[in-house]
Amino acid sequence: MQVDLGDLNAFLAVARAAGFRGAARTSGTSASSLSEAVRRLEARLGVRLLHRTTRSVAPTEAGARLIERLAPALGEVEAAIEVVNAFRDRPAGTLRLNVPVVAVRLVLPAILPGFMAIYPDIKVDVLVEEGFVDVLASGCDAGIRYEEKLEQDMIAVPIGPRVQRFATAAAPAYLDRYGRPEHPRDLLGHACLTGRFASGATTTPWEFERNGEVVRVEVQGPLVVTVGAGVDLAVDMAVAGAGIIHLFEGWLRPLLDSGALDPVLQDWWQPFSGPFLYYSGRRLVPPPLRAFLDFIKTGGAST
Repeated sequence: MQVDLGDLNAFLAVARAAGFRGAARTSGTSASSLSEAVRRLEARLGVRLLHRTTRSVAPTEAGARLIERLAPALGEVEAAIEVVNAFRDRPAGTLRLNVPVVAVRLVLPAILPGFMAIYPDIKVDVLVEEGFVDVLASGCDAGIRYEEKLEQDMIAVPIGPRVQRFATAAAPAYLDRYGRPEHPRDLLGHACLTGRFASGATTTPWEFERNGEVVRVEVQGPLVVTVGAGVDLAVDMAVAGAGIIHLFEGWLRPLLDSGALDPVLQDWWQPFSGPFLYYSGRRLVPPPLRAFLDFIKTGGAST
């Protein structure tokens, strides 16, 4: 059966974006062209691939099965084509990265300017997600996550700062009014600004460490935000004096340095290993990713 590769790519783009308009924005193609491509593909296959309503688009069972097999297959086709870039003077193409918000804020700004200056023919496409994902199934070349979220069959390369800490802080006005915690368990009597994952699950207890002693505290408070998208709101609320926040030190450092927030329980701030760039060893490494790996391995990135 002859199926147009462009129609398959159009279907995958619409499914990933959960809509024709979103897919049009990311692919640079009109929504009407994408709609026609999907209709053409469905007619060729003789089965409906997408449920369409006025508000959303979702794969049918047949569409979901096709996506499972199609995304890795198209990734292999693209990787095979991009191998030709090795014969160019400079690598070209698109580097697709799947990263959490914290990497967007604390890791990539120290890396991408230098990388993009050296490789002007490489376009960097960053997909921001919090949960661990199969980078091939998501259409990405690589992802950035922390060690506890990496799967065994992934190749992991250190990227960014190798040691980080969680910092606990509050506005001076809050501490003047409610007092300063002296021990992590004192947080049980304070307003803490907490988070939950996009799945709906609450985040893990706040964890502290000093002289080999680890203390985990199930905190409560007046505000719960979605991890990633809602963190800036929690930070703003902490600055406004609404409660105590527990977040990456690098995220809070400018506010600590300016005095907008005061450190809390600083002797208990727990260090942990920095993030990793992960990618699959089951496929050829496309030239844009190879260039990125070489860049971070040779110290082009700030660590």
